[in-house]
Amino acid sequence: MNKKRVVVIGGGTGTHTVLQGLKRYAEEMDLTAIVTMADSGGSTGRLRDEFGQLPAGDVRNALTALAAEGDEQDILLRQLFLYRFSRGQGLSGHNFGNLFLTVLTDILGSEVAAIEAASRILRVSGRVVPVTTDVVHLRAVYADGEVVVGESDIDEWKDEARKDVRITDLSLTPKATLNHAARKELVEADLIVLGPGDLYTSVLANTVVEGFREAILASSGHIVYVCNLMSKAGQTIGMNAAEHLAEVTKYIGTKPRTMIMNNTLLPTELLSKYMNKGDHPVVNNIGPGESTKIILSPLISAELVKTQNGDILKRSLIRHDSVKLAGVLRSLL
Repeated sequence: MNKKRVVVIGGGTGTHTVLQGLKRYAEEMDLTAIVTMADSGGSTGRLRDEFGQLPAGDVRNALTALAAEGDEQDILLRQLFLYRFSRGQGLSGHNFGNLFLTVLTDILGSEVAAIEAASRILRVSGRVVPVTTDVVHLRAVYADGEVVVGESDIDEWKDEARKDVRITDLSLTPKATLNHAARKELVEADLIVLGPGDLYTSVLANTVVEGFREAILASSGHIVYVCNLMSKAGQTIGMNAAEHLAEVTKYIGTKPRTMIMNNTLLPTELLSKYMNKGDHPVVNNIGPGESTKIILSPLISAELVKTQNGDILKRSLIRHDSVKLAGVLRSLL
């Protein structure tokens, strides 16, 4: 059986969700995760600053999503990579998987070698590829002229008075070139999945690497965008499906063939926590005549999201169901 080549682009919990679901079809899919190298917050940011290495957090998220879970040893290894210290001077807030990848990089001499070694240890179903091996920071220009440099400062917006100011331009500083392995995967893909995840800091952060757009345009793969469930303060307040689709199209240079959206009501209790901050559900405001096919499906996870002790970053409480989402993506092949 010839496996279909599926490439998932992003970072963070959204990419983890997609990969965890698609891993169920590992016998019929050749999976690759292309992850952003712009992360600068939390444990990842601390290690990045102290060791001068590429950020480990999004790599670790993808590795644990694809990790084997066949026996007790597999499960324990995966738990170790997900473990976050909640105490200990200097350790509190750090993720064990991030520390492990940092040590491997020191031992083996490169982040790529460390990822390959960790992939063998975790017996992952597929590959995890950094979008670039250059050291970069994310740079956002806003509609009011303000410029913010650093993924964590863009992601963790603190100025309540400006939380609905739109990002008008996203780039990297300094400029970065596409990892040759990432280019190969994109060009040869049968299905290219963008999202879900924070639109600018997780998804589009990959697309602003030089060579990414050209690789997408050179691919004959089916491009699908998984639209977010909620807006994000400081990034996408006021943006709904049409605006998300327009931004993705702008940065990849072509319209996705398909966009997937949830069509069920969001949990009222969790929704109120978002609404209190000014966030809102992303609704389908796409009119007739849109060339991108819109797939509406019930995709909300019923599983309660638990915040880990020691985790200082804000995490999404309403998430996609990995199994349901994977089923929709599989139907596109």
